[in-house]
Amino acid sequence: MTPAPVRPALIVFDLDGTLLDTHADLVESLNHTIAALGLEPVSYDDLTHLVGQGARVMIERACRLRGHPLESAAVPQLLERFVAHYAGNMPGHTEPYPGLVAAMDRLKAAGYHLAVCTNKMESLAFGLLDKLDLVGYFSAITGGDTFEYRKPDARHLTGTIDRAGGDIARTVMVGDSINDIAAAKNAALPSIAVPFGYSDVPVSSLDPDMTIMHYDELTPALVERLLQEYAEKVAV
Repeated sequence: MTPAPVRPALIVFDLDGTLLDTHADLVESLNHTIAALGLEPVSYDDLTHLVGQGARVMIERACRLRGHPLESAAVPQLLERFVAHYAGNMPGHTEPYPGLVAAMDRLKAAGYHLAVCTNKMESLAFGLLDKLDLVGYFSAITGGDTFEYRKPDARHLTGTIDRAGGDIARTVMVGDSINDIAAAKNAALPSIAVPFGYSDVPVSSLDPDMTIMHYDELTPALVERLLQEYAEKVAV
C-alpha cells in the first residue's frame, strides 16, 4: 500500500516584532493618540509592556502608564484616532526584519505555506502587508478581530490554520512574545521564538521549542527537524 504523501508544513507568523519591525510607527501613532488627553509621550522602552493585545489594549495600557486610567466610554474615540493615524501613514518606517523575505522565498520555493496570526486589527495587518508588497506570501492573514477570540487562545491559531488550509500536525508558530508561545502550547504545536521583537522578558524564559537569532536560520530543514522532534516528544 502506497503511503500517503507528507503534506507541506504551514508556518504561522506573528506580525509586530516578528515579521515586521513596527516599533517606530506604533510609538508615533500611540503618542499622537494620547496627546489628545495631554499625556506625556511613551518611548520604545515602554513598548514591550504595551503591545501584544491590539490597539485598544495598547491605548488603555499607555494611559494607565501615564497615570490616566480610561473609562470604557472614552476608548472608541481614541481607538478611532489611533487607527486613522496609523493607517494613514502606512508603511511609515516599518520594514521586514533582516533575512525575512529571503527565508519566506526559501520556504515557498520548497512548497511550504505561510500565514499570519496577529492580535493587530485584521484591516491594519492586511493593509500594512499590502503596502509592503508581502500579502501574496500568505495563505491566510487573521487579526485580533477576525474571530471572537485572540492569542493566546488556541482557537485564534487553529482558526488561522483552517483558513490557510493547513494541517495542525504540520504547523509551526513563529513569534516574539508570550501570546505567540502560549498560543502554540495551547494548540499543541511547536513554536519558534525570535529575540528581536517586543517581549518584556527574554524569549528563552517563555519555553519555546526553538529560538532563532536571525531569519537566515529559518530553513525547510530546520522546520522538518522541529516537527520531527516535537512529534517524538509528544509521543513519549
